[in-house]
Amino acid sequence: MRKILIFAEQGFTVASLLMYSGAIFVLILSGGAGQSDLVEYDSSVIRIIFSLIYAITLLLLVLRWKKTLYLLSKDFLLYSLILLAAISIIWSFEPSTTLKNSFALINSSLFGLYFASRYSLKQQLHLLAWNFAIIIILSCVFAIALPKYGIQSGDLGGAKWRGVFTHKNGLGARMVTSSMTFFILGYQHQKRNWLFKGGFCLSVLLLLLASSGSSLINLLILILAFFAFQIWRWSYQFMVPTLIIIATISQSLYFWLSNDADILFSAIGKDATLTGRTELWPLVIDMIWKHPWLGYGYGGFWQGWNGESAYIWLAAAWTPDHPHNGYLALCLDLGLLGLVLFFLGFWRSYLQGFAWLRSSKTAFDIWPLIQMTFVVLSSLTESNLMESNSLTWILYVAACLSVRM
Repeated sequence: MRKILIFAEQGFTVASLLMYSGAIFVLILSGGAGQSDLVEYDSSVIRIIFSLIYAITLLLLVLRWKKTLYLLSKDFLLYSLILLAAISIIWSFEPSTTLKNSFALINSSLFGLYFASRYSLKQQLHLLAWNFAIIIILSCVFAIALPKYGIQSGDLGGAKWRGVFTHKNGLGARMVTSSMTFFILGYQHQKRNWLFKGGFCLSVLLLLLASSGSSLINLLILILAFFAFQIWRWSYQFMVPTLIIIATISQSLYFWLSNDADILFSAIGKDATLTGRTELWPLVIDMIWKHPWLGYGYGGFWQGWNGESAYIWLAAAWTPDHPHNGYLALCLDLGLLGLVLFFLGFWRSYLQGFAWLRSSKTAFDIWPLIQMTFVVLSSLTESNLMESNSLTWILYVAACLSVRM
């Protein structure tokens, strides 16, 4: 009976991770519409599923209340940021949206708390592998058998794979996390190594088919970071000189790329404006400075023509629904106070991750640092830094709490 319950709980976890990944349901319910297409569809099924996930997650946390309370006492900066999002309903420009989004943020953060408290890092990676294996298989099926859903067409320089997501960048971002999951599992495990290597290769293949240049760069940086993090385990007489050499090389590369940025952009199929992002960001910054300290409330800014985002839409001559930058999105929602809370919490967890890494020996223990690094990198071009019901945010919460277990 105990084995059945454990298997059922793991099944629930994988199904929840699949929902938080944003895969399948939105794409099907929208009839294969793109992420930027304004299509109305009945999302009641999605709301019901998430409500069930919230309820089961809360029940599982209560059943393990001692460990739950232990972790709740370990990261006041993270919880302060989430609390700030909840109380931003007081000054929000759209209180109803803030109430709905902050409720989802709290519950999805609780799932991150559950994921960290219930499973070891090894178990977390294995469950993520199951989740991404399902996404990879279904993405191939959708793209090949159901191209209306799995292939994104339009003014993107040709058809791109989007798999079970509404946009090719969604597939690209998830395949970065998938690649690193299989990479770490394959690096650590000798048994079934071919299986994890296969998952890694398929993840990279889907990333390439999605033509997500920023995701490809993020993956390359994370693989390099994985090996760089292991240097932290060396003795000081070898570690310090090696880190100095790496820092010198990195600085040289930075100056070279700064002077020849066009070469890099053309290599990944981007222009100097990062597909219009650099033209959008000054407009967003102008709106941030109108309410710099507390922002417009969590989810209170992007309300189309009926909200403050109308200024952006008029000035930009297109209709984005987010700033394509996680830090700007956080400033719009919670102001500079929210941004400061995030970075204080991030650096505290990041340093704790290095302290843990120094005393550990397995590749699994590098995962929290990899995930936190990915969040910082992906937030430069995407807006899912503190997005409710997002796998990125859940794994960030889990990584921050895992280093404190």
